[in-house]
Amino acid sequence: MNEELALRRELAVTLVADIDRLIDSLADDICAHSTHYASGSPVSHDDLRLALRGNMELALLEFAGMPAAEQRFEAVAAENGRLRAEQGMPLATVLRAYRRGGRVLWQAMADWMRDRPPVQQRLVGDMAGAVWETIDRFSSAMADAYRLRTLELQHREASRRGALFEALLDGRGGESAVAGAAATALGVPRHGRYVVVVIAQDAHDPASPPDPGPALEALGMWSFWRPRAETVAGLVRVREADTAALADALRAQGVCRAGISPPFEELPAAAQGLRLARRALDTLPPGSREVAALDERLVHAALGAEPEIADRLAVRYLDGVLRSGAERSVLLDTLRVWLDEGCSASGAATRLFCHRNTILNRIGRVAELTGWPADSGEARLGWSLALRALELDRPGPS
Repeated sequence: MNEELALRRELAVTLVADIDRLIDSLADDICAHSTHYASGSPVSHDDLRLALRGNMELALLEFAGMPAAEQRFEAVAAENGRLRAEQGMPLATVLRAYRRGGRVLWQAMADWMRDRPPVQQRLVGDMAGAVWETIDRFSSAMADAYRLRTLELQHREASRRGALFEALLDGRGGESAVAGAAATALGVPRHGRYVVVVIAQDAHDPASPPDPGPALEALGMWSFWRPRAETVAGLVRVREADTAALADALRAQGVCRAGISPPFEELPAAAQGLRLARRALDTLPPGSREVAALDERLVHAALGAEPEIADRLAVRYLDGVLRSGAERSVLLDTLRVWLDEGCSASGAATRLFCHRNTILNRIGRVAELTGWPADSGEARLGWSLALRALELDRPGPS
């Protein structure tokens, strides 16, 4: 055995015999430099002292080059790392405690070496290197295990949150246990003001849609998103005036299409919110890159739910125009604007940049082709509904 190793073992035996004093000093030092450890939560003072004793004994055995220590060194460090990750202690705080331990250990060694013969004191530099190498190895093994366990816990928590979110959307929120667990996992109250958003996947961009969460968070809106069958569904917590801001934020994100449900007051209503958000989405043609709140598309949604009725509306009220060939497009556009302007020829003329008489002639032509008089209330209602039926993206009257 060489001189340095023999000196290390003598030193380790001496410090192990005095370990209670070392642990007292180290525990006080750590608590003085860390509010986490000083508070006693989540690591109690008794648990801290127990861990310090085990770590200190193992570090001294490792420093002394004892074979038994080598076998346990990595395992104990890794177990410490996993435990602190599970307790939620910040890694930086744990590493700082390890450095404080190294400092206390080295101070005790330096005090002991001060009384040694000069020939042994010349070894103090090598001894210092051995101490800090031991602390560094222990810290590295602990930190690696801490990071791995943190990733495992994050994945588990993300999976749990996702599963509970899916349970809400699947209609299981009516079960009190599910609703309560979902609220806790998502970090939101069970009773609040929410909407569900459904964003369509862009067929030409497999990476779409972008995650709107960060943009909404910047606006003060909490949200949670999950992919679902060629769409992404999101739960968004909104205030009274947030619905318009939500739609604008989604448009700014460049989403392909999105439907927004009416607001609801309890998490268990998320399943109905999903269904209504899909109804809103279905009123938008592919490629439109529009965002629709259901309350703004109720007529379209109602017609889309009854395709046969929608087809009959189009045929009954616009059949002649639909079969008019070259006139069709301009007549449909003029009719739409005229109805939007409250059947005002002057208002429609201003929007379409033409003469008022041109509008009257076109509306007269619509009346002629359809057989419905332009001043009939039923005709105007039927024309409005038929135009909206034509906006639905599905097979229908050509």
